[in-house]
Amino acid sequence: MQVDTEQFSWFEVPEDIKQLLMLAAEHWENTSESENYINQALVKMQDSTDVLVAAYRYFFYKNNYHMAWLTAVKVVEKVKNSEQLPDNWQQLKQILITRQEEPNIRLYLNAYAASGLVLAKLGDIEKAKEISARVKEVDRKNEFGASIIYNILTRPVEEDE
Repeated sequence: MQVDTEQFSWFEVPEDIKQLLMLAAEHWENTSESENYINQALVKMQDSTDVLVAAYRYFFYKNNYHMAWLTAVKVVEKVKNSEQLPDNWQQLKQILITRQEEPNIRLYLNAYAASGLVLAKLGDIEKAKEISARVKEVDRKNEFGASIIYNILTRPVEEDE
């Protein structure tokens, strides 16, 4: 089956990978088939940020939170390595604040916030709170959604009347 990938000229992956991603979208209703296409794209282009982000979104919207988390973490690690970001949060925080408008740093923050959301879905509330609190600290414009997640996770349980 040939799919028109012209509409995704901005997507920086080879045509055969675009084809796999389009097939995954076209077969959305058949999870096993669509997931097969996503996994083929991941195997062929495991270091492609575009494919990792597409896979994260796919897994998230398919409610496969474990795979969504694994994929989001890969994006975080990929950016961390390429930008030589430190492990220490206090040092990293300053870099994220200063360089927040750079595309790779925005990608890092989006993926890191996404990993927190997915951890909340997986039931790891404490780690999800930690991540959302960290992103909230650097997200002055509230662009990454961490404040909403943090507020939901830290809201006091209402007592029954």
